[in-house]
Amino acid sequence: MTKNSFISVISQEEKEEKKGSVEFQVFCFTNKIRRLSSHLELHKKDYSSQRGLRKILGKRQRLLAYFSKKNRVLYKELISQLNIREIKKR
Repeated sequence: MTKNSFISVISQEEKEEKKGSVEFQVFCFTNKIRRLSSHLELHKKDYSSQRGLRKILGKRQRLLAYFSKKNRVLYKELISQLNIREIKKR
């Protein structure tokens, strides 16, 4: 799923409003995570990228925790749509 296909799902008049939404931010972080993960499979000793990946994972985890408290139904739809695991509650 690319960014353009995700944006095209959103109607044209709502497009500018939705770019700052939690769903869109999680989608962008997920794309970055997948891209960095594939990079790290080839370059195992790229420690700068590993650090960046851990930072992005933390940001996405915090956003998902916020979103799960805010709207549980949309949260479930989002994680199923992006094919990511549900966060564990501590």
